[in-house]
Amino acid sequence: MFAAILRTQWKWTRGASLVGFVLGFAIPLMSLLALQAGRLEFSPSLVVRNMQQFGVLYSLLAGGMGLACAMLAWGHDHRGRHVYALSLPVPRGRYSAMRFGAGALFLLAPVMGVLIGCAVGIAAVDIPTGLNAYPIALTIRFALAAFVAYAMFFAILASSARASAYVLGALALIIIAVFMLSSLDVGQGLVSRTTQLLFGDHGVLSVFTGRWMLIDV
Repeated sequence: MFAAILRTQWKWTRGASLVGFVLGFAIPLMSLLALQAGRLEFSPSLVVRNMQQFGVLYSLLAGGMGLACAMLAWGHDHRGRHVYALSLPVPRGRYSAMRFGAGALFLLAPVMGVLIGCAVGIAAVDIPTGLNAYPIALTIRFALAAFVAYAMFFAILASSARASAYVLGALALIIIAVFMLSSLDVGQGLVSRTTQLLFGDHGVLSVFTGRWMLIDV
């Protein structure tokens, strides 16, 4: 049965996976080719600064791919009001686990895109003395971030479409409220605690923050 679920989800998710592969390949390549274009200023400080600027794109792509794969995994069930899933002679938990496993496999496409893009980009440029490339570490972090996002959104979307919309809307409102309060310099204690809970060293989304560096000291 898992093979059947895998085939059907491949039909729904292959477009998003292909886009993720292309973007994953392009981000590290562009970050390094941008340095190559300005070769007269190709210095260690410029490399590190450029890696930091491109770092947020890895985080956004990981979160976006996790959300896309989770939405596509449950999309048809939501449209059919879960009638098909409930009519199958398997427990709901087992069915959800197979859906989860099939969707997680499609995260491999953007992960491979990042790895290949890192390898091609590193081969295309000369890294300044004193700096090192970390393609494997960056790819592993990207894979972990994508999986965390996928698992979180999959769990939210496993319920009804209305309940999922409420939860996702509440999360979006919390993030917007934290951003606005931070911008207005209001309630800094609450903002700090919320940010630490979500994105701190031990926060549930800490993998998305910090330094996403392909090349570093």
